[in-house]
Amino acid sequence: MKKIFSASLEGLGARLVEVEVNITRGLPGFSIVGLPDKSVEESKERVKSALVSSGFSFPQNKIIVNLAPADIKKEGSHYDLPIALAILKSETKLDTPEKSFLIGELSLDGRLRSIRGVLAFAILAKSKGFKELFLPERNAWEASLIKGIKVFPVRTLKGLVNHFLGRKKIKAFSGRIKLSQKNFAAVDFALISGQFTAKRGLEIASAGGHNVLMSGPPGAGKTFLARALPSILPDLDFDQALEVTQIYSASGLLRTKGLIVRPPFRSPHHTASEAAVIGGGREAKPGEVTLAHRGVLFMDELPEFNRRVLESLRQPLEDRFVVVSRAKATYRYPASFILLAAKNPCPCGNLGNPYKSCTCSTAEIMRYQRKISGPLLDRFDIFLQLPPVKTKELLKEAKGELSVKIRNRVKKARLIQKKRFRNFNFFLNSEMGAKEIKKFCILSDEAKKFMAKAIQRLGLSARAFHRVLKVARAIADLEGSEKITNSYLSEALQYRKQDDF
Repeated sequence: MKKIFSASLEGLGARLVEVEVNITRGLPGFSIVGLPDKSVEESKERVKSALVSSGFSFPQNKIIVNLAPADIKKEGSHYDLPIALAILKSETKLDTPEKSFLIGELSLDGRLRSIRGVLAFAILAKSKGFKELFLPERNAWEASLIKGIKVFPVRTLKGLVNHFLGRKKIKAFSGRIKLSQKNFAAVDFALISGQFTAKRGLEIASAGGHNVLMSGPPGAGKTFLARALPSILPDLDFDQALEVTQIYSASGLLRTKGLIVRPPFRSPHHTASEAAVIGGGREAKPGEVTLAHRGVLFMDELPEFNRRVLESLRQPLEDRFVVVSRAKATYRYPASFILLAAKNPCPCGNLGNPYKSCTCSTAEIMRYQRKISGPLLDRFDIFLQLPPVKTKELLKEAKGELSVKIRNRVKKARLIQKKRFRNFNFFLNSEMGAKEIKKFCILSDEAKKFMAKAIQRLGLSARAFHRVLKVARAIADLEGSEKITNSYLSEALQYRKQDDF
């Protein structure tokens, strides 16, 4: 019996799998055991064809492949390479280093195809003490992000066999991965006419990582502002970029050859299912809330989303993670993002519009506004009311502040927060709990009196009060101030929910 080490992908992480092959006398047959799914079962045909195409003979005996441990479901096509190599080890004098780790999908002619989840596999291999990782050539750059393990890019099965036989060695991957990719959003804040209050609100939201709900008639610029928001967000640092890249790698959505250093921007359609937004499905894959981790989740036409989808957002917005449970496993996915949502004030969109008349009845307006529950509304930090853009603003050449200037201010504010929370496991003001708010949002006696009046007049809940303090903390950081003054509290309060939300 011969054994090769590989791994299974579980959520965003990986688990070690031993690929055992036993070839015995008997009627020819090829069986894979160890709870394989359909893609693993089909590995038999790919492996057989790849071996023959690469010039090797396929054993005409009984072949049993065991994927251990046998009590966990095995999914994916990345077991092809270790199965093929284990068969060759059983039939030839081929020897592989004990501390080597193999993953890869085989094509019928013996070439290796790229796979998903490589970053998780590389992290596992290093943690288990493996020294060498053999994988498809196209995935080598991804695995090389994890230092302390040699990554060997494999182009063909025959090339890997020649490497182990000492005929032609494969060179370890030595390419350099750039951290910075300056692919900022095409929409610049300077191109947006008017809406100065909204732009200021989005700057504060970007600085502290706060959730925003925009309301206004069609054409007021809600979607345009949302598309511009990524342009004022600073690059992710290395640890954050590695975290986001691992999410996209495990989801099979990694399209760029390098770290994802720009905060992700996700915009699901309002017809998206609960599993698509929160995560789940047959394979319990990450949803949009996880794909937006460290970035922005934009939900346009918020009331049009399914009620179950909206209510399921409450837990990740509060806890910054989401739990997806299945019969045999429970996965915990990170979900720390800025929720940016947009809605019309009524079904026709013209309620409060001075230029167009609203055609909705009172019952229709109330029904429309009730689609967003009070507990969900309470989880927004900033509410922005966008008026229609005046004609003179549209005709006038937009000469607003450039996104790069706003981004620099946001970056400075976030550096202040990073220093403040260096001993905590979070980065932004919006992630503070009650204990941290008490420590870092200290109010003077005068400010306490001011907030006491505001709580009574506006009827703020305890959650809303804490959110006002966190927004005021972000405003103070933008101004480079350690103290939270009445002026910062006043500005934070003006972004609270109004009656027409």
